[in-house]
Amino acid sequence: MGDVMTESPLEVLLVGGRDPAGAAGWDEHPPRVGFFTDTSLCIGCKACEVACKEWNHVPEDGLNWTGFSHDNSEGLSADTWRHVAFIEQPEPLTGHEPNFQRDSDGFRWLMASDVCKHCTHAACLDVCPTGAIFRTEFGTVVVQADVCNGCGYCVPACPYGVLDKREDDGRIYKCTLCYDRLQDGQEPACAKACPTDSIQFGDLDELRERADQRLERMHANGVNEARLYGRDPDDGVGGDGAFFLLLDEPEVYGLPPDPIVTTRDLPTMWRNVGIAAAAMLGVAVVAGIGCGR
Repeated sequence: MGDVMTESPLEVLLVGGRDPAGAAGWDEHPPRVGFFTDTSLCIGCKACEVACKEWNHVPEDGLNWTGFSHDNSEGLSADTWRHVAFIEQPEPLTGHEPNFQRDSDGFRWLMASDVCKHCTHAACLDVCPTGAIFRTEFGTVVVQADVCNGCGYCVPACPYGVLDKREDDGRIYKCTLCYDRLQDGQEPACAKACPTDSIQFGDLDELRERADQRLERMHANGVNEARLYGRDPDDGVGGDGAFFLLLDEPEVYGLPPDPIVTTRDLPTMWRNVGIAAAAMLGVAVVAGIGCGR
């Protein structure tokens, strides 16, 4: 069974609810799609990074040796829409074969392919003044580079730090979940290229059910560290369109532990501004009347 379609307080406050495509004006639209990334299956091959760059013509990002394990891209950016992290830790997981384990010295790598979360309540979309960022009929969030004016308002608005400005042209870029491929009935390039099915693409409700079953199996097998991240429709962003199974705390992977849509308080802020403006106008009117006498 899928999630019960009830409105949470956050959904009452923000436009979108559980059907962001419908709220964006898509009266007839396909089911919402997204990613479920099972990091326990990631082998760090970076095929997803390469496929993303090749399909979307994303320029190379320096190919620098960062010193962070075997990670040369370091994080998501305007020139890295998929990023595979290599996280080195001193001890193995209990009851689970880690992504990589060196013999006898208690060392492991956790590997994870990060991407834009395509939030249900997307603050980047809320603050964009030009309409460059829009919600597609698939429920995903896309930046139109030819409409973007480079104001950068969306960059600090993102609770995950995903959006970034490309220095050579001043515009914002991020994962589009391969919108052009979705329109042709194809899966995104990164999921297509993943050799272990760590990146799984499909109907979001089905992916959530699959993730719940996977987590249950892992816990039954003694991997109590496993947890789902971004799967809950009642979290601070209304649930993510791209969510993860993690093998440690979110902070270990560079993810915020409790993300909240940064525009959550805008309605209250504007209401207070309106009240203050009305009060100031009232004072000015009273003062004007007093002076007239």
